[in-house]
Amino acid sequence: PAQPQFALGAMNVYRRFDETLTPQMVKFYDEVLDLKALQPIQLNASQQMILFGIGHAQIKLAAGFKEGRQYQVGKGVNEAVGIRLFALHYAQEAPLVARFRAAGLPAPAFRDMGHGKRGALVRDPGGFTIQLVVGPNPAPGVEVGINVSDLARSRKFYREFVGLEELPPVEDKLLGVTKYPYSHGETVINLWQAGRNLPADTGSAGIQYVIANVDAVNARALAQNVAVEEPLGGLPNFSIRFVWLNDADGVTNYFAQQGPRQPASAGQ
Repeated sequence: PAQPQFALGAMNVYRRFDETLTPQMVKFYDEVLDLKALQPIQLNASQQMILFGIGHAQIKLAAGFKEGRQYQVGKGVNEAVGIRLFALHYAQEAPLVARFRAAGLPAPAFRDMGHGKRGALVRDPGGFTIQLVVGPNPAPGVEVGINVSDLARSRKFYREFVGLEELPPVEDKLLGVTKYPYSHGETVINLWQAGRNLPADTGSAGIQYVIANVDAVNARALAQNVAVEEPLGGLPNFSIRFVWLNDADGVTNYFAQQGPRQPASAGQ
């Protein structure tokens, strides 16, 4: 079975959070981070997926926690294993600082990151870390930061199973780590290893790949004993098939294949 055949030039990411924080989360991602609000998706009678565009991809906000997953959003980026942050790129500091102050939030404390960039770590209303990166020619997409328990094993998974492009390592002075980047289009996954025997965060965030061959990816996952979070299936009333897989640290890698659009019925 083949590696994923990507059908989108980027990867989507998602965030789970306490549903009581929904208004604050929407305001933060819309007004403070200045992302493009998109039409939400009503998954069922009680659950809505809130969408924000970033480049050609999306950040998806999912209200409510998933049973059986672990959450460590109150800990620092190097104090737990799993997706620890999203990094967003901007051209200028001043407008960012102004938006934080307008929302009644402390101004981000920017520091040198190296490579001609400055960065700051802030937290969204749900406690998840956002790395703000300011520099020339800002990247259009999101970067996903993952602290891993076994760097060689995780690098192999994202390079060989997922099939992402391996880029040269990067020293991040703000995080105090060497990052190992893996990219597809506008999106970059940064892996690093900091600490030992750390608690796992398997629920706060995840990665979605839009692909053209979900059956082949599922077969390959089963053949290689990749952990399955949710088996091959779909959603009622949606033209989509998917399989949710986990990397070795329990990070969700969600592979989704979109079906043909259903023709509108008469009168619609």
